[in-house]
Amino acid sequence: MAEQVRSPRERYRDQNRTEAKQVALEQLAESGPAGISVNAIAKRMGVTGPALYRYFANRDALLSALIVDAFRDLAEAVEGAAERHRKKAPAGRLREIALEWRGWALAQPHRYLLLFGTPVPGYAAPEETYDLADRGMRPLLSVFAELAPADLPPSRTALDRQLTAWRAERAGGEPAPPAALRRGVLAWTRLHGLISLEVQGQFAGTGVDPELLFRAELDALLAEPW
Repeated sequence: MAEQVRSPRERYRDQNRTEAKQVALEQLAESGPAGISVNAIAKRMGVTGPALYRYFANRDALLSALIVDAFRDLAEAVEGAAERHRKKAPAGRLREIALEWRGWALAQPHRYLLLFGTPVPGYAAPEETYDLADRGMRPLLSVFAELAPADLPPSRTALDRQLTAWRAERAGGEPAPPAALRRGVLAWTRLHGLISLEVQGQFAGTGVDPELLFRAELDALLAEPW
C-alpha cells in the first residue's frame, strides 16, 4: 500500500506539537510536572496561548502526550534489550532487561519520575498509558514464565487470582503460571524501588554503589526458591 501523503497543514501541526513537547520536557527537567505551562510554552514558541491550545486542549492533554511518549520509549527500550539478548538463557535475559530499564531511567530521570514519581494532583491518565505501561512489563513477565518450574502446584491465593484476571484483561488471555506472574510483579516493584531511590539521589553520601546494589538485588531475585 502506498504511503499516504500528508498535507502541509498536517506537517505543520506535527511540527508544532513536537516543538511544544520538547519545550515541555525542558520545563519538566527544570521544575517537574508542576512547572509545565502551556502559556509559557506558547511564548517560547512565539505563538499565542490560544494558538497552542489548537494542538493541546489543555495542560493535562500535553501531560498525557509526554507520558504516552515516555511509556512507549521505555517499552521499546526493554523490548529491544529482550530481542538483542534473545539467545541468552532466561536469567541472563532478565539481567539485560533490568539493566536497560535502569539505564533508561538514569539517562532521563525527569521522564522516569513523570511516569513513576509523585502523581500529579487532579490528573487522570488516559487508557492508552495503561496499555503502554503494560507493554513495558511484558518482557519481564515473559522471562519469569520461562524460569518457572514445570511442576509447580497450582496456586489459588487471592493475589494469584487477581494477577491472573489482570493478565487475561491486559494480554488478551496470554497464559502464564500464577507463580510466574507473582514473581514477575514482585521483581518489578523491587527493582522499581531501587531505581526510584537512585534517581532521587537517596544513595548519595552512603558510600554504596547503586549499580552494585541493583545487581545484588537481581542475584537475590534469581536465587529465591519457587
